[in-house]
Amino acid sequence: MISIKSEREIELMKHAGHINYLTHLEVAKHLKVGITTKELNDIAHKFILKNDCQPSFLNYEGYPASICVSVNDEIVHGIPGKRKIKNGDVVSIDIGVQYKGYHSDSANTYIVGKASKEVEDLVENTRKSLYEGLSAIKSGAKISDIGSKIENFAQKNNLGVVRELVGHGVGTSVHEEPDVPNYYTKDTRILKEGMVIAVEPMLNLGTRHVYMEDDDWTIKTEDGLPSAHFEHTVLVTKDGYVILTGE
Repeated sequence: MISIKSEREIELMKHAGHINYLTHLEVAKHLKVGITTKELNDIAHKFILKNDCQPSFLNYEGYPASICVSVNDEIVHGIPGKRKIKNGDVVSIDIGVQYKGYHSDSANTYIVGKASKEVEDLVENTRKSLYEGLSAIKSGAKISDIGSKIENFAQKNNLGVVRELVGHGVGTSVHEEPDVPNYYTKDTRILKEGMVIAVEPMLNLGTRHVYMEDDDWTIKTEDGLPSAHFEHTVLVTKDGYVILTGE
């Protein structure tokens, strides 16, 4: 069931979102050649706890870490470990933060060091596609309008749109109804004031096709080309939206 959040719930989610934003800033400060993905996870974990919050992802459906760190052809759900970041890596950081039972969810993708213009464009256009999708949001709009905007922008820039993974509602669970696809569907459900959703385009430099690694978490591009991922948790308002995972 799609829930409409009360003023109290929205305030709690705003705080969870703000700490999520600050956690991204903290992790980004340490993201450099030579650091391991586990070290990035540990930095985020300690920062979230220090701010009286909890990492939403830790033990969620058995996930073994506090954040997801996905590198190059890893699209999402990369499990932090001993892997060291190299020059030119595309690194997607996905963070969930819980505060007093309410969640926020946000992702950013970074290029560490230097990469090709093609890869730079992938990351920048994925970021832009998020805001294309957000521009469709207001009370009375269709959920499918978000995906249409993202898909059209991606196609204009010759990027593959992942279809197996979608955005979602956020609240007392990090993943709630409704699904928010990054492509056009015939879903006629309407956005309503007070809904909170996570919009998260995942775009590939090559085709849209993906597969899951043997760890049952990490999703990778089938052709081995890089992918990028950006996400914000937003509140639907009468005339638009408010980003909860920003400043």
